[in-house]
Amino acid sequence: MSRATSSEPQYLKVKNHLREGIASGHWVAGDLLPSEGALVAQFEVSRMTVNRALRELVQEGLIDRAQGVGSFVAQLHRISSTLNVRDVHEEIVERGGQHEARVHALTRGRATPQQAAELGIKRGAPVYLSLIVHLENGQAIQCEERAVNPACAPDYLQQDFSRITPTHYLLEVAPLSEARYMIEAALPGDVEAKLLGINRRDPCLVVKRITYSRGVAVTSVKLTHPGSRYQLQGSFSA
Repeated sequence: MSRATSSEPQYLKVKNHLREGIASGHWVAGDLLPSEGALVAQFEVSRMTVNRALRELVQEGLIDRAQGVGSFVAQLHRISSTLNVRDVHEEIVERGGQHEARVHALTRGRATPQQAAELGIKRGAPVYLSLIVHLENGQAIQCEERAVNPACAPDYLQQDFSRITPTHYLLEVAPLSEARYMIEAALPGDVEAKLLGINRRDPCLVVKRITYSRGVAVTSVKLTHPGSRYQLQGSFSA
């Protein structure tokens, strides 16, 4: 596990040490983490500093604390259930439609500067790439352009994504702990327009998403939907 730089606040040194240990698999779900006293001695900080690091990890859903017992790595299936990353297959089936996926590319590449920044890997490092069009009742409704961190899903390229969606597969092998979204209206690029069977001037709804498992970026995906064929739906309750 890498050690934080000396310029970091003391509580972040403790927090990042634990986060990196969880992300690397040094500690797995259910494992008892070092005690507060052990962390105080290891990092030569106050108990208040260690407590802050642990409290923030609890808030992020990465650990659980039991008074008088200690801190444990959280079960990520519980975290995943609180996040709403919709699988396009499930969306279509819920509407009573028929889902079809056409895989146009599934390959290994080298991370571009943008992909490297999004996935937290080195520029030019290996990355898995896929390009898939999803259809509802024979009509293209989503162009999915995805980059995947090989360390999180080493068997990604061996999957048959005409039978299982990347979203479903990745949620199984790298349970979700965090997701970041950006939603915008935009015109399609040449490739997207061709794959979706639309005009370059047809407005689209574009969702860009980065998902994380145990603090590590798993995948960066761009989902382009023809505006005339797709509605983004959801619900909120108090």
